[in-house]
Amino acid sequence: MGEVRLATEGTTRGAVRSRHSAAFAVWYLRAVAFINFLSAVWVSLGQDLRRHNTENYFTPYMLTAGFASGLFTLFLAITMRRRKRAAWILNVVLSGLFLLLFALVMFFPEVRQYWQNWISLGLTAAFFVSLLLGRRVFSAKGDRSNPKLAAAVAVGGLLVTSLIAALLVTLTNTARGAAHSTFLDRWRYGVMRLVSLAADDSRFAGITTPGWVNVSINILSTLLLLGVLYAAFRSRRTIDPLTEEDEAKLRVLLDQHGERDSLGYFALRREKSAVWSPTGKAAVTYRVVGGVSLASGDPIGDPEAWPGAIEPWLAEAREHGWAPAVMGASEEAGTIYARHGLDALELGDEALVEIAEFTLEGRAMRTVRQAYNRVKRAGYEVRIRRHEDIPDDEMAELLRKADDWRDGATERGFSMALGRLGDPGDGRCVMLECTDGEGELRAVLSFVPWGPGGLSLDLMRRDRDAENGLMEFMVIELLQRAGEIRITQVSLNFAMFRSVFERGSRLGAGPVLRLWRSLLSFFSRWWQIESLYRANAKYRPIWEPRFMLFEKSSDLLRIGIAAARAEGFLEAPGLPKWMHRKHLETGR
Repeated sequence: MGEVRLATEGTTRGAVRSRHSAAFAVWYLRAVAFINFLSAVWVSLGQDLRRHNTENYFTPYMLTAGFASGLFTLFLAITMRRRKRAAWILNVVLSGLFLLLFALVMFFPEVRQYWQNWISLGLTAAFFVSLLLGRRVFSAKGDRSNPKLAAAVAVGGLLVTSLIAALLVTLTNTARGAAHSTFLDRWRYGVMRLVSLAADDSRFAGITTPGWVNVSINILSTLLLLGVLYAAFRSRRTIDPLTEEDEAKLRVLLDQHGERDSLGYFALRREKSAVWSPTGKAAVTYRVVGGVSLASGDPIGDPEAWPGAIEPWLAEAREHGWAPAVMGASEEAGTIYARHGLDALELGDEALVEIAEFTLEGRAMRTVRQAYNRVKRAGYEVRIRRHEDIPDDEMAELLRKADDWRDGATERGFSMALGRLGDPGDGRCVMLECTDGEGELRAVLSFVPWGPGGLSLDLMRRDRDAENGLMEFMVIELLQRAGEIRITQVSLNFAMFRSVFERGSRLGAGPVLRLWRSLLSFFSRWWQIESLYRANAKYRPIWEPRFMLFEKSSDLLRIGIAAARAEGFLEAPGLPKWMHRKHLETGR
């Protein structure tokens, strides 16, 4: 027993030492990147650093004045923080060679007489040793296609940037006899500048360029280097989408436990992947976006089996260097995720309406009641059917209309949208079709099942020329006629930062809360944050808080961008579309 305890304690101490060593390596690179950037704007500091990189002086590993070196070092710091194995290998090789060279030259008296060199040697050695001690931490794998992509970016990028450099040289060459320099000479000059092999113009007869041209070529060189590094170190981008077997198993779990989470059915989005618990009684569904493993809603299945699915999901994220995050988790799921090391941030509230408690009567519902009656008097009618009860030709027409009414070319939605309409597997979904007094279709709503007696809003589309208040009219029709399809509860839209709008408007709200409310109201001009809250509040719903879960607060910006991309609000940056893998669109 004592031997087991000692072995466990030794393993724990080794893990702690590895984490501390890895953290030192990352912070070393961050500090060097900061000094490199600072030296680029602080002239005297930059001159000192350059002087200490000449003759018998040496600076520590990666410490070189300039924006280019700062960007390169910062990139390495970011990839090391994400525990990329490829970045660790690169730093081990470079720092090891630098340390070996440093140790050899220290045998010369003219080098070792300077105390600065001893400090540089010590810092470089400390960084190299920290890499060796922290090697277990840097286990994140990159995409298997990275070497080929990096080579393609390097070759293609060098060709493009060298041609741009040659063009700049051609347009700005002021040397006598410039006409005698051939295009091949100017192209070779650009290439040599890009790879930093040309020290000055004197090596190229007939070529003299202004200083800004050489600076521009150096900037192109830096961008090319960063592009190659990004391609070499990027995380795995593709995942295996849901298989037919996965979808069938998820549907069984939804039949058994689907009433627990109104967002459960959205786990069936087919660009997601699933990680299963060992017993198969629970699963986490997610999608990888921008190096973030983005799950949504609660895990599917038995809550007692949730930890068995959460643990392999987190392990897979760490294996590939993804930042784990969950969008729209309930408080129950957030508590369980928190036990696995994730922090929570309240995003807003989901509007839930209990059919038995909903009424249009009373003074508080006067405005809604009047709007409903106005649309009804205009002759609008609503038809409610399950998708499986809609004939194929009618469904095709509904799909055509819904596509025509879509706002923009990009489908939106991820955490609270199914991303498809009219699929044969979604027969239990509910369609609301609204026609005007002449029988013309003017709007559709689609809801997904939420357990045996609930619905969750999936898609809203309307003709912009139709009567105002049409969506509210359709929702109220559903709530009043819910008995036709045996529904007891309905989940409506999600209202981000609802509590801020509600508490910020109350008497006695503090200055910080009022300022936060004012900022959200300002941004609502573009993103409809406040209008969504007010649209949901009309039905006097039960507000169910929803949370975003994350592992590190420093990843919040990265997670926010990934979530915006998944929801369809941001286009994917990076390579041109013709270089991307074929991907599925998200939808709402």
